[in-house]
Amino acid sequence: MTVLVLTSPQDVTADMVVVELHERGVPLVRLDPADLPGDADLSAEYVHGDFHCYLSAQGRMVSSRALRSVWVRRPGEPAAHAHGTSPWLSAETGQALYGMLYSTTARWMNHPRQAAQARYKPWQLRIAHHSGFAVPPTLITTFPRVAEEFAGRYGRVVVKSLSGPPRTEPPVSLPTTLLEPDTDFTGVAAGPTLLQSYVPKRADIRLTCIGTRLFAARKASADGQVDGRFGDTGHAWEPVEVADRIARPVREFMELAGLAYAAFDFAEDDEGLWWFLECNQGGQFGFVELETGQPIAGAVADWLAAPPLGAPL
Repeated sequence: MTVLVLTSPQDVTADMVVVELHERGVPLVRLDPADLPGDADLSAEYVHGDFHCYLSAQGRMVSSRALRSVWVRRPGEPAAHAHGTSPWLSAETGQALYGMLYSTTARWMNHPRQAAQARYKPWQLRIAHHSGFAVPPTLITTFPRVAEEFAGRYGRVVVKSLSGPPRTEPPVSLPTTLLEPDTDFTGVAAGPTLLQSYVPKRADIRLTCIGTRLFAARKASADGQVDGRFGDTGHAWEPVEVADRIARPVREFMELAGLAYAAFDFAEDDEGLWWFLECNQGGQFGFVELETGQPIAGAVADWLAAPPLGAPL
């Protein structure tokens, strides 16, 4: 049976898993939804209570009945590369492609429905708390006075994006930023702003969860560093053990969120407590594997190569 990988051609992280699948002898089809229609094609026919579906990409064809799993990595917008593309064509193509795939018994990493929900920061923080993580006090507001009161209550606060940086050319970065004590908060009225109590940290933690397998890496922070994604700390990522007090809430979070894959970010304070910062359902892992040697790509390949779910109802 075949693994379907939905991603762009430039996805180097997906390349690592494709190599692992090839080494296991697992058939796969790699498809960028942006290539539909044109460089890729699809067909589905409703027969006797079920859809018979076929996808063709890069000279390979797969039947929906032969799909064991679908990995949604970094797919492009459906029909983005099509001749005469339009929002309507994109919507029609997305309906066709994902409607076909939703009708299969394939396993998902991750199902788009759960993935979409998991991207919402307020929902994440609530689920993280109920799972048992330590979560910093957080505010999302467009009221300047409320923001000012929050900063006064917690002293040192950071500001961060809810949805990540905007997709622009050239790309821009939005690092988490520690605010000055005399910050003027009138600007929050222009759009929802996320403020969070600052966690003085001694290290950043990236924990990757694939199914029930956990891979954690630690990178010591530089003095005064706020966002571990930016700037050279002088330290490399190193493997670190996952204590049961972290493993249990991770698995609880994954179950509540309905995810098969997630990358968790934590801030480790001076007492060794891991504070939950965010969970990225499609987070990168290649840089961690390259620095630590942890077999994360192999774990993803193992999950994708497992048998599919049972027959449809």
